[in-house]
Amino acid sequence: MHLIMLGAPGVGKGTQAKKLSESYQIPRISTGDILREAMQTGIALGLKARSYMDSGQLVPDDVVIGIVEERLHGEDCATGWILDGFPRTQQQARELDKILEKLKMSIGYVLNLEVEGEEIIKRLSGRRSCEKCQSAYHIFFNLPKKDGVCDSCGGRLVQRSDDREGTVRERLRVYKEKTEPLVNYYLERGILKKINADGDIEQVFKRISSHMQ
Repeated sequence: MHLIMLGAPGVGKGTQAKKLSESYQIPRISTGDILREAMQTGIALGLKARSYMDSGQLVPDDVVIGIVEERLHGEDCATGWILDGFPRTQQQARELDKILEKLKMSIGYVLNLEVEGEEIIKRLSGRRSCEKCQSAYHIFFNLPKKDGVCDSCGGRLVQRSDDREGTVRERLRVYKEKTEPLVNYYLERGILKKINADGDIEQVFKRISSHMQ
């Protein structure tokens, strides 16, 4: 089973990818995770990625694609995988097609998780975390017992800079511009499944599972 997870920031791609990974016993491949792993293991592409990240630059497509290709050669990918966070652009999608052709693999489903834009802003801008122990809270869905104070350690709850409303709106704008065209790319190939990702984790997982039959 070869799956790709698509969706705007805040729709729950990572959470659902982890549940699918556990359910089908196949690896979840997150580009963030494999970049960190590549840097830790010291492979040439990982060191190249580190040079960009250390200088605050985006890692170029050719480096990310090379690292993804290296990861897909892993023994644990023989029975399937879930790509979470890749591809992000049509160019990356075309390069992935070339890699899969060489590996004699094909994409089974592309799962596009969909949530209305204002709901995403509510989800992300409402997140808070403890600056001491990193416990997670939400001003709408998971309030602490005392406003602004962590239940676990008494630390101060803070909002991450990339969860501020203005930043979230900009992230959604960039997603719409760069990544949303992938929806049509895979829709035209007949492998895209649109998933209503509004609701709790188990509800969304049941909707995804119904498409796996």
